[in-house]
Amino acid sequence: MSSLRSRLARPFKRMRRAVLARRRLLAALFAGVAVAAGVQAATAPPPAAVSVLTAASDLPAGTVLGTDDVVPVDFAPDSVPAGLTDDAVGRTLAAPVRKGEPVTDVRLVGPALTAGHPDLTAVPVRLPDAAMVELLHVGDRIDLIATDPQGDGASVVAYDVPVLALPASSTAPTASGQAGALVVVGADPSDVADLSDAGVRLFLTYAFAR
Repeated sequence: MSSLRSRLARPFKRMRRAVLARRRLLAALFAGVAVAAGVQAATAPPPAAVSVLTAASDLPAGTVLGTDDVVPVDFAPDSVPAGLTDDAVGRTLAAPVRKGEPVTDVRLVGPALTAGHPDLTAVPVRLPDAAMVELLHVGDRIDLIATDPQGDGASVVAYDVPVLALPASSTAPTASGQAGALVVVGADPSDVADLSDAGVRLFLTYAFAR
């Protein structure tokens, strides 16, 4: 039994002697592998990224974006939102954005405002009472009412229209003598002509739709 154990132990002893004899060579080999792995990790290309314009701070609706209002941030390709715009500077925010939020087309005054209302047309209307406009929020639904300054009564020119944007605008009179503030609403195409006419000849106000 002891001779069997002795015969079995001999190969292990020879292997141990061989490893000990070459331990410096093996240590150098393992060290080289570790260094090579470190160099490869350090020189590996960075992961793919897409530069996305995001809000540099919390911004209210109506802000005309300047270069200090947006900052590029790298996003992973699979996390990039749809509707990105590369010409946000100079555009007007249709709704508030939070710091770090990507600036997409639906956040800007423009055709994309009606993306959620494909049957409507975005129409800017000027209400003469700027204080009333301050009561509105994007998403409110209102009835637009036209009043004749000559005292011939009032009529609803657009029912249940959504407020799409509240651009910041001066309350000083325009070249046409109008003051107040702008509201962008989503109107039925058949109401656009009446709204445009009322905006020129009559005073527009609103009531919250039921």
